[in-house]
Amino acid sequence: MELISSIMYTLVGAIIGGILGFYFTKKKFEKQIKENPPINEKMIRAMFLQMGRKPSEAQIRQIMKSVNQNK
Repeated sequence: MELISSIMYTLVGAIIGGILGFYFTKKKFEKQIKENPPINEKMIRAMFLQMGRKPSEAQIRQIMKSVNQNK
């Protein structure tokens, strides 16, 4: 009987730990993405200038829109 309760407590603890770990990791990841977006308009302008092109605002908005749709 002690063996069964010991295994049950271990399983319940592992399940609760997994759920809590997933939740807090997800929250931290979302916070990091919000604070440090993967690409922004300034980066797009710099890429165009490195290629020797002057981007228009329409091009920049189009690229940002396509990046945001893929999230």
